[in-house]
Amino acid sequence: MKASLKDIFTRELKALNRLLETLEEQHKYIVKSEVFKLEKMKSEIEKVNKDVALIEMERRSLTGGESVNEIVSRYEDEELSILYRDIKKVLNELKLQKETNEVLIKQELGFTTQMLNLLNPKSGTPKTYNAYGKVKR
Repeated sequence: MKASLKDIFTRELKALNRLLETLEEQHKYIVKSEVFKLEKMKSEIEKVNKDVALIEMERRSLTGGESVNEIVSRYEDEELSILYRDIKKVLNELKLQKETNEVLIKQELGFTTQMLNLLNPKSGTPKTYNAYGKVKR
């Protein structure tokens, strides 16, 4: 079981690193406002997520629902614990990159909404000034 767990951890680490690279590429496209490339990234992220999920399901079926932390500490294998630590580190980096991308997308959406509101005001009549310099509605 230890050898197969090492294999699963290695494959999971590679898949998570691919996901991190994909999210970093998405970040680059968000910053450059390349909308069509962002749309392409969506399918790539979904594909890599599916790969990670399949490996995760394989790991869960092998461990039988037991905590990975308990398994790693029980085997007392240095390579296994290093792989587990690396996976946790990459997961934290993934979470940070995902949150960063979400914030940038929300900012971009807010900016776009403001620009559209400036170009197309929602009220039927435009705001004008009267003879006294007050806004007339």
